[in-house]
Amino acid sequence: MNAQNQQPTDDTGDTAERVVVSYPEDLSTWGRDILDGSPFRAYLTKTLGRVEAGVVREEFTGVGCCGDTLDVPLKIESVEGGDRVDESTEIEYTVREACGIEGGWRVQSAGGPTE
Repeated sequence: MNAQNQQPTDDTGDTAERVVVSYPEDLSTWGRDILDGSPFRAYLTKTLGRVEAGVVREEFTGVGCCGDTLDVPLKIESVEGGDRVDESTEIEYTVREACGIEGGWRVQSAGGPTE
């Protein structure tokens, strides 16, 4: 198990053809750009491991030069094919309802999130 996300990361099982992952509507444009970039997509294909619809994972996206969210709750919305993600799995994003995600300049300031 991956202690950070409390999800099994073994490589047994059939490979998923496609996984739909949602992020909150209030994620900033910068955060969306990070998720959609090839480095983060590659990171997901290497770290998601076994997946199941409905599971939410907190993923660190960085704080950027101007600040942004520290952790983004990504929810596995659906899985097609097997239950294991690898480099051949297509990752598709969708947007879900806002969740009050903290971001912007406050992340890097004294008044920012402390958790």
